[in-house]
Amino acid sequence: MNFSLSQIPNRASKPRESGLTMVMDKGLGVRQAEDFVESSGPYVDLIKLGFGSSLITPNLEKKISVYREAGIPVYLGGTLLEAFIIRNQFDDYRKLLDKLKLTHAEVSDGSITLTHEKKCEIIKALAKQVTVISEVGSKEEGIIIHPNKWIEMIERELKAGAWKVIAEARESGTVGIYRPNGKAHVVLINKILAKVPADKIIWETPNKSGQAYFIQLIGTNVNLGNIAPHEVIAVESLRLGLRSDTFFQYLEKKEEVI
Repeated sequence: MNFSLSQIPNRASKPRESGLTMVMDKGLGVRQAEDFVESSGPYVDLIKLGFGSSLITPNLEKKISVYREAGIPVYLGGTLLEAFIIRNQFDDYRKLLDKLKLTHAEVSDGSITLTHEKKCEIIKALAKQVTVISEVGSKEEGIIIHPNKWIEMIERELKAGAWKVIAEARESGTVGIYRPNGKAHVVLINKILAKVPADKIIWETPNKSGQAYFIQLIGTNVNLGNIAPHEVIAVESLRLGLRSDTFFQYLEKKEEVI
């Protein structure tokens, strides 16, 4: 930190098991990636190359090397894996991970229909090669998954070898763990937390309201995902009580009037 300020919560240090910030890179250029690493790198734990964008991103390997040199693991969006699977090219996907020297991979089923047994088989296979992050929840509005089903899927995917499980919210923050109006699905979230350790879940929080909600609920070292590159410093400020939404969370004295 640039100067001293009391009553700042203790953040876990990198490499972290909790307090992760996962950033969604939807097509940054190499120079943009370099600027991003300079400005926000210390606060970033994972970078997802969103959906299938890595197929068409110019200078892909050079950009990945920028992140690698900064010590930030990169992985390809789960939609890309689904694109390989639907084309019967799973082995090609595994070769691609080796070619790009990636250490992490995401397994999702948001675009294609996989039996959960098949999804867990894929997790188990990839976990022998890389660190697996799986994703649970529907990307489609109106599709309701019962809390017990969420919990069952999360637990099975962790048992199959997933390091962390992402709780789906989509880029809009209006599905999965959120209501269509963007508010947190409180009952679902509380039921998940009653059964699954908080540090095993990465909550997709593309919007400030969701970020603040989970920081207030779980604390500074909650795992947050789908953060936009330009929002990383803002999110870290939220974590530390340096924005109005979480300003009083860590203060011993809560009065607004001094």
